[in-house]
Amino acid sequence: MANAAQTVLGGPDFLRLLARLSDGAMPATSPVLTDRLGQWVDWSRAVALSTALGGRVPAAADAGEAMDDLLADCEQAHASLLASIRDDAEAERLLDLAEAAATPTFASLRQRYRVLQQAIQTATGRLRGRLRDQLLRASPELARLAEIDAVMEQTLSPREHSLLAIAPAVLGTRFDRVHGQPGWRTAFRHDMRSLLLAELQLRFHPIKGLLAALRSH
Repeated sequence: MANAAQTVLGGPDFLRLLARLSDGAMPATSPVLTDRLGQWVDWSRAVALSTALGGRVPAAADAGEAMDDLLADCEQAHASLLASIRDDAEAERLLDLAEAAATPTFASLRQRYRVLQQAIQTATGRLRGRLRDQLLRASPELARLAEIDAVMEQTLSPREHSLLAIAPAVLGTRFDRVHGQPGWRTAFRHDMRSLLLAELQLRFHPIKGLLAALRSH
């Protein structure tokens, strides 16, 4: 269950990268999740989590989609998002325009970054929901894991969203700082892609945890 509960808030690589790109203006390590969780769980969600942890084990539902199909879809989604980040021709074009502009801005690149962020969030959210549906059908014990994961996602998503929303602002500040320096386009392109790849990795943490639970069943 610990793997399934991993979230972006536990991702030191992502946070260290943000800290580096902001020249240390952000903390390099995140608060310990267990130290903060009690502050983030509101009363209704605390009750829901307590019920999921200690309540009656749900009955397994009928068999759902084939495990092989679900695994293939997870792998395909990850590969597709990975390719979109690594081969983002639109971002290259916008960098060319920024370099040629008299007063370059980060606005278009910020919008492109957010488009890719949304694609990651949408794809991973859909996969996580499908995996929970499969857990509900696998066994009573895995059905409880699905309930816990759902409550954890609802509880931590606002904090996750707030943290990830920092990334475009950090990149915007870095854009202004490095623009015009020798080799700035290559360096900035690397920074933008690295941050998106780190977010992709973190978004897939709970998916990998749920997959591991299903495989072990």
